[in-house]
Amino acid sequence: MNATRLFQCLGEPTRLNAMLLLHEHGELCVCELVAALEQAQPKVSRHLAQLRHCELVADERRGQWVYYRLHPALPPWALAIFGRAAEAEADALAAMRRRLAGAAGLPGSSERGAIACG
Repeated sequence: MNATRLFQCLGEPTRLNAMLLLHEHGELCVCELVAALEQAQPKVSRHLAQLRHCELVADERRGQWVYYRLHPALPPWALAIFGRAAEAEADALAAMRRRLAGAAGLPGSSERGAIACG
């Protein structure tokens, strides 16, 4: 991973916002990201696939759901960039956080609310 590759991979708002959410929450399923980003599931899945190809995220299937998290091999400088970007995007992140909290039916975590996945 180098800075050029990182910024090329994040050059689209959906991908950047997904990364900021994952940086903040640690792990989210596709349906949670769909709710928070207010994007269609195929679009979110396509961007997650691109992030996986860039080795920025790792995924894990649990039953019918796929969960994403930041790739464990991301260098500390990249994680620091996500932290600073989150500060710069505080208002947008707050809105995504509200949508995530307000959605109903999470598959794996009742304390986060309840997003109907599937």
